[in-house]
Amino acid sequence: MKSRTSILITGASGGIGRAAAIECAERGARVAVHYNGSRERAEQTLSALAGDGHQLFQCDITDPAAVEQLIEDADSALEGLDVLVNNAGISQRLRFDEIDYATWQKTWRRIVDTNLTAASNLCFCAGQKMIQHGGGRIVNVSSRGAFRGEPLMPWYGASKAGMNAMGQSLAQALGPKAVYVYTVAPGFVETEMAAAVLATPEGDSIRNQSSIGRVAKPEELGKTIGFLAFEAPAFMTGCIVDVNGASYLRS
Repeated sequence: MKSRTSILITGASGGIGRAAAIECAERGARVAVHYNGSRERAEQTLSALAGDGHQLFQCDITDPAAVEQLIEDADSALEGLDVLVNNAGISQRLRFDEIDYATWQKTWRRIVDTNLTAASNLCFCAGQKMIQHGGGRIVNVSSRGAFRGEPLMPWYGASKAGMNAMGQSLAQALGPKAVYVYTVAPGFVETEMAAAVLATPEGDSIRNQSSIGRVAKPEELGKTIGFLAFEAPAFMTGCIVDVNGASYLRS
């Protein structure tokens, strides 16, 4: 019987992914740190992790064959994959009335391929391994944009709404196999991806959307992901946990 939980975190070279990796390592897990383009930043994440036995994996998750190999390699290196954290994602802000049809189509394909289709492939491949091992957990990182709308990023909001529905459907499909699926839906987070927007005059308006008067810190998402990866009851499977500082409340 394994004494340590094995976790693969996608997009772990910075932001929420790095915070989740640090949190999970502090909880005693062996962490597979995934990155796509920035090995240097991923190595910085790796060096920040407590404990030993952590691994680094490069993968373009929009390549289905590469995803399958990533799961195979992580499962082998970590002596069995227990938890997948589907964190990797991208966004782009564009005004509807300032783009052409070709840009519209290209942007939809790129965002949905990365945020939703790649995540679904990771869920499938990891889920198959977890079933073989007798169970596991999947934590998907979504967004409040799935609920409140994203006028400058309709592709992003749609991809995250799809992730929510996928997670709930998989919770029903995989529950009998002891594979539990949880989703985290943050609002704005103080990450590299959000930095440019938060630095504009719009930044104060975004921060004031929360009753706390700021955006989330990556560590707050890391702690939420750590809870779901380690402590959340099985009966929470299918849940969507809002971490948005009361900036958007859904009924």
